Amino acid sequence: MHGTPSVTVRAIAFLDAFCKEHGLPSTLSVDVPVAGITALDLAESIGLPLSLIEGVFHNYSASGLGAVVMPGDRVAFVPPGTPASHPAFFGPFVTRR
Repeated sequence: MHGTPSVTVRAIAFLDAFCKEHGLPSTLSVDVPVAGITALDLAESIGLPLSLIEGVFHNYSASGLGAVVMPGDRVAFVPPGTPASHPAFFGPFVTRR
């Protein structure tokens, strides 16, 4: 692999608004360990409030905060109330501790 191991992270809907209010980009590239990092640790490392995260899309699949994110992956954090995160679309997210 060339360059620094990183993942692409997006904050969606209310999390996008949170990022803008706090001077953070809503899409960013984040360096991660070669061995990976949990989605929970990734969210905390970029300053996203866990109370606003309902679920995670990890490489285009619904996932939870325990998912291991590897270099090259794509992650989107989804807040409660986002229509595409409704269980009718992907089943329930299991993200709360």
